[in-house]
Amino acid sequence: MDSMKARLLTAAIGVPAAVGVLFLGESFNWIMHIIIGVLSPIMVFELLSAKKLHKNPYFVVLCALFSAIQPAMLLLNVGLLPFYIFALLMFLVMIINNSSVSYTDVAFAVLGTLIISWGMTSILILPPLYQNRFSFFFVVCLGIPWFADAGAYFSGVFFGKHKLCPKVSPNKTVEGFVGGIFFGILSSVLIGVVYTFIYKGVSFNYLVLLVIGILSSVVSVLGDLTFSLIKRHCGIKDYGSIFPGHGGFLDRFDSVIVTAPLVYFIGLYFPVFV
Repeated sequence: MDSMKARLLTAAIGVPAAVGVLFLGESFNWIMHIIIGVLSPIMVFELLSAKKLHKNPYFVVLCALFSAIQPAMLLLNVGLLPFYIFALLMFLVMIINNSSVSYTDVAFAVLGTLIISWGMTSILILPPLYQNRFSFFFVVCLGIPWFADAGAYFSGVFFGKHKLCPKVSPNKTVEGFVGGIFFGILSSVLIGVVYTFIYKGVSFNYLVLLVIGILSSVVSVLGDLTFSLIKRHCGIKDYGSIFPGHGGFLDRFDSVIVTAPLVYFIGLYFPVFV
């Protein structure tokens, strides 16, 4: 129950702060780019720290810098150029430090940086196609997996009996998984209802929101389990400790990283607004 209290305390502090940021971001779109540009390198650093790679200054500087500039490069529309330069520099680091840096370390750092950076940057790609409604897609990309995670947690605490994937995440249950999907679907509909009052005269395609809610809830579990498996292999409990009961930023955004691209692709081909 201590974990539950910590989660509720974190939510009580974090939700009002997030709401304030969202309303600012709706008027000043560049704020969203700055937020992603700050969060991404922090999560990259947490991932590198899990494998003790943060002790290598070259890894930290290159990986953090790439993840920080990705949102800005999105505005400049330079395509894959940043990744090309990043990859070349990481190869150079591996060659120069071949006695102390292994290719597996480089692969872990590069792949992890790409997944985090591109996953978080996906939040910023779709809004320009929908009249720059940044706060809505920010809430969708973050809110659905977070609500699904909260629903899975409470459903697991009160109803959980059958283990979902005990070797990777012992506390996850089948009942929690089902509860998470239910809460994810519910949150997708609620987000649409709330934003009808924020965006006057805008109607939402609730069928598309339902699809986003269902698929995001399922895929978010994949992201959660994947990063849990990395923690288990690295022998750590959490990626950080900044959020009581939640761990670090990467512990909070592991599911968002894989669901944000999904929201982007669905919104790209199917209209969210009607």
